[in-house]
Amino acid sequence: MSTTTTFITEDFLLGTKTASELYHTYAEQMPIIDYHCHLSPKEVAENKRFDNITQGWLAGDHYKWRAMRTCGVDERLITGDATDYEKFKAWAATVPKVLRNPLYHWTHLELNRPFGIADRVLNSETADGIWETTRELLAKPEFTTQGILKQMCVEIVCTTDDPVDSLEYHDQYRQSGGNGCTRMIPAFRPDKAMAVEDVNAFLSWVQQLAQAADTEINSYAAFLEAIARRHQYFHNHGCRLSDHGLETAYAESYTDSEIAVIFTKLLAGQALTPGEILKFKSAMLYELGVMDHERGWVQQFHLGALRNNNSRMMRKIGPDTGFDTIGDFEIARPLAKLMDRLDTDDRLAKTILYNLNPRDNELMAAMIGNFQDGSVAGKIQYGAAWWFLDQKDGMTKQLEALSNMGVLSQFVGMLTDSRSFLSYPRHEYFRRILCNILGSEMEEGLLPNDIELVGGMVKEISYFNAKRYFQF
Repeated sequence: MSTTTTFITEDFLLGTKTASELYHTYAEQMPIIDYHCHLSPKEVAENKRFDNITQGWLAGDHYKWRAMRTCGVDERLITGDATDYEKFKAWAATVPKVLRNPLYHWTHLELNRPFGIADRVLNSETADGIWETTRELLAKPEFTTQGILKQMCVEIVCTTDDPVDSLEYHDQYRQSGGNGCTRMIPAFRPDKAMAVEDVNAFLSWVQQLAQAADTEINSYAAFLEAIARRHQYFHNHGCRLSDHGLETAYAESYTDSEIAVIFTKLLAGQALTPGEILKFKSAMLYELGVMDHERGWVQQFHLGALRNNNSRMMRKIGPDTGFDTIGDFEIARPLAKLMDRLDTDDRLAKTILYNLNPRDNELMAAMIGNFQDGSVAGKIQYGAAWWFLDQKDGMTKQLEALSNMGVLSQFVGMLTDSRSFLSYPRHEYFRRILCNILGSEMEEGLLPNDIELVGGMVKEISYFNAKRYFQF
């Protein structure tokens, strides 16, 4: 089996001379604003050092876990009690089998940066050498969590935090001065405030909310007040954006008195009807949207995931372990209704919409135009290709849909959406794809042969648009 590789070259994914010039001159050195990820604030604040690459690269990475299962790897070597070395060897043996899956590109981009491994592909024969090389590097100060963020020129990292979180690690990191390069900012993720299907789990969370907000929650009004207190608490800690993981938008008609009755029913431990669940979710999405608007936040809607489909594995190893899929929910009608409900009262915050089903690309790209109002450039954004679409084809199609139905120059660009500190080459991947599209069209005569004009747009999309939009 070959032990060398030349496919991750300086001009990887850059098919023309102009594309290469755009990337290396205008995109490559731009700092990163990672406005949505799932990194651990604790691991950032404590400047965690990983003993080996498995701990920093395979742990929690459900993308790799899915591929390993598909290739016949036993669960013991994925999420089980095998050693870190055994798990790495199992992944190394899997890598040659994932040609044309984005994991093949990601794997070798991530070995290249920050580890500098560009002369070998990962496989069973090269695994031991790469294991030792990365172990030696991970022992150095520049390969702690903070060191990696600094190496990758991450200016802002936004974690994903429950409203009941104390944000103690954000405080700890800020008070320590951080790494001198990266600011860590919380993002408000109130999904559990809407998760009323499981009444016992919801009530347990309400108790945590009451404690965090230092108040008694005995009514819907008190519940909203407690959430508002936590919203303000997050704002005081620098938070300027929220995030919602939703199957679809919720915009049922309801009255305040109906929601008050529904909440009383929840407090009594009674299960809700499907109609009551939809009304409660609709009310909460509206109220949370109003809070975001009042404080000048950005709200993000991640729409279309059908989660935890394998009940046996859910019972065995829990959620977020690689058993989610693309859903086929109705998106357009409820999303338009929700946004119009907020816009009617001039309470529609800056909003980023993400779809998981590729059939909805043009739907989203068209939807954002309905609620632009000239108050903010790109007020409503069609977000970067997400999850299953976070690959060359998915990114290209998202950029094409946005270009055709929106204004590409106003796009706030890429994010990692990752639990791994080694995922930052995803920004490089996106920037290379963007530059390849633009450079190719310049050479085809479809765009002006004006490198400063197009290069300026590349810099805006890579960095400056996000910096202005979020106003951190």
